[in-house]
Amino acid sequence: GATIRKDEETGEIFIARVIHGGLADRSGLLHPGDLLVEVNGNPVVGLDPEQVIQILMDSQGTILFKVLPNETPASSSCCAKSVFVRAMVDYCPLQDTSIPCPDAGMAFRRGDLLEVVDQSDERWWQARKLPSAASCARLIPSAGRLKSKQREQWWSQPSHVHTCIKACDLCCLSEEDPNQTDDRQVAEVKTLFLLSAELEEVHAAADDPSSDTGGSFYLAGFRQSFCLWRRTSHRRRRQSCTSCSPTLSSLSSPYEEVSLYQRHPEEKHRLIVLAGASGVGVNELRKRLIKTNPLSLQGPLPHTTRPIRAGELAKPEYHFVSKELFEYMVVSHRFVEYGEFRGHLYGTSIDAIDDVLRRGQICIVDVEPHNVQMLRTSRLKPFVIFIKPPSPERLRETRREARIISAQLHLLLLQEDDFLQLEEASRLLEVKYRHLFDRVLVNEDLQECCSRLFSLIQEAQQEPQWTPVGWTSDSTED
Repeated sequence: GATIRKDEETGEIFIARVIHGGLADRSGLLHPGDLLVEVNGNPVVGLDPEQVIQILMDSQGTILFKVLPNETPASSSCCAKSVFVRAMVDYCPLQDTSIPCPDAGMAFRRGDLLEVVDQSDERWWQARKLPSAASCARLIPSAGRLKSKQREQWWSQPSHVHTCIKACDLCCLSEEDPNQTDDRQVAEVKTLFLLSAELEEVHAAADDPSSDTGGSFYLAGFRQSFCLWRRTSHRRRRQSCTSCSPTLSSLSSPYEEVSLYQRHPEEKHRLIVLAGASGVGVNELRKRLIKTNPLSLQGPLPHTTRPIRAGELAKPEYHFVSKELFEYMVVSHRFVEYGEFRGHLYGTSIDAIDDVLRRGQICIVDVEPHNVQMLRTSRLKPFVIFIKPPSPERLRETRREARIISAQLHLLLLQEDDFLQLEEASRLLEVKYRHLFDRVLVNEDLQECCSRLFSLIQEAQQEPQWTPVGWTSDSTED
């Protein structure tokens, strides 16, 4: 229930900290800074902390401490106000050589909810993981210590600088000379998976000469051309050198303070964000949800610079805008995602999302996981659901009749490598972005997953959820 430290100059043993919720804390007899004189009649002055611990381990029955109280005792930990945070990084105390007591440390992963009960030590906080029935807190590094540690690790690895430069060079090459791409870049174009339920739509639309790509069917509420640019243009998106910077949000904020938020019935609905690896079924899930609940659920209308075709004015499937306006919206950061396909620009705008919310409907979007962060504002209050593939065996069974749309828009049977790539891509995305996900859902059966997804959407609108603390304030963000 407490940790000790040794004064190297005097050899005296002091109580370093009292663990919140432990026996020592509940007794109220020990406080940080107290001088430990004897343990069961054995003087401890001059002993190492390990020797004192051994005395305690060898003791049986009642243990007697002789203590000189600290002249200025710290305030009781029971009076400290708890702070709730979401971990934005991974931590393992057994791999941290600087932690004063590894056995008292608590491991956590990105996305874990923690209740910080004591921040009196500027280097080591005391916290509990939620949900948890444990009354005793454990040690975690403070935000300041984690930031310092991360900067040290980043600057000690010069490869980061070279990686940053290499990424920018590749990006410039792909934009300035698209012919100088390697086979791996070409292979990565094959990333749009279709479930067997969509194949009839593909073949039926192939005979439509007015469509963008030989088909005018919807995937996830978008036309096929809109989905295709999302999957094929990611290699050409310019990567920022700041992605390698030690001042990233993950470094400056290893913990995100959160509070319970419950939507008021008169407030706009929370934005629902679906994310997942290509091929896991996010598109089909979103499409089915909107189709079965058209009055309450809707997707944003995409923007495009493509010319309007005959008959599209009656029921527009896009916001048709000029290239100049589209580019202005880009530089004004009005798009969540955007790209080019067959000479035309397509994008999902914040304005289109707002249009759905203002109508009193629940807006559902599916975005690439790396774009989730820009949607996390107090105005949209997104509820993010990550869709995972099922077990490898179930994945092969359910995707046996699936197809891939290649760069030439040909339907190709999925190969074993495609299943392995989907499984690995999903794993990597979850590891990298799980701190942004509110829920994780396994798409084992499409109908069952769709039903569970709808329940989660209702839960997000009606029940209290942990959100960044700023979202519960009266201020709004642009």
